[in-house]
Amino acid sequence: MVETLHKNGLPFAKMHGLGNDFVVIDARAGAVPLTPGLVAAIADRHRGVGFDQLAVIEPADDADARLVFYNADGSPSATCGNATRCIARHLMDETGQTDLTLVTERGRLAARDAGGGLTSVNMGPPLLDWAGIPLADAMDTLHLPIPGDPVATGMGNPHCTFFVADVGAVDLASFGPAHEHHPLFPARTNVQVVQLTGPDRLRMRVWERGTGITLASGSSSCAVAVASARRGLTGRRVTVVLDGGELLVDWREDGVWMTGPTAHVFDGVFTPAFLGVV
Repeated sequence: MVETLHKNGLPFAKMHGLGNDFVVIDARAGAVPLTPGLVAAIADRHRGVGFDQLAVIEPADDADARLVFYNADGSPSATCGNATRCIARHLMDETGQTDLTLVTERGRLAARDAGGGLTSVNMGPPLLDWAGIPLADAMDTLHLPIPGDPVATGMGNPHCTFFVADVGAVDLASFGPAHEHHPLFPARTNVQVVQLTGPDRLRMRVWERGTGITLASGSSSCAVAVASARRGLTGRRVTVVLDGGELLVDWREDGVWMTGPTAHVFDGVFTPAFLGVV
């Protein structure tokens, strides 16, 4: 494993969007083989670095870069909105560009400098049909047959959104995993509890599949904005207030745009000794 990565270790960057934190590995100069075990070891906040998701930047012939994502348990993730925004900002700073195209398993995503240190990414059109999310059976995705009457939305990954009177009253540490593994979601699901706090303002807490409670989630913010608009609770442009800060989400004809701040915290190198333990 050590020889196939880097003789002198593996460079990485630590980034976050509203406290939703990421380890980012740049593989544009050469492939970086990652095993689920190594990803999980890096995610260990005591023995590794710790992250909500890990992202790999790869070269792309038809875009500025390709992004590949992993959850903290080592499982793959098709999309990660805040990591996409963080990497878009990093590439803009690197190249001087103000508009980028990034390729993920979700498809081709447009990113742009929104000014004032903010970065916007178009996360693509939401998936509203049961098969695209996916769900286990055909059903109305606006009203799932689960206590609490949640909404299902696909943003390249599945989401289950519960509208509640008080997000602080929900024991998310038990509520989240109970619904992440609900049999209606064959690929598991992200779980959000959401409270309407203004005409176009939502307070959200989130449990991410394969990771747990996080301070923020970009794809979850997009999903709750779509769910709220479909339910007629808000318009299609909302501010989502998370534990880590605020995101502006705008569901337009060309997709769901998400705008917010990013941070590149530090750069580091995984040592050959660490890489060799997995």
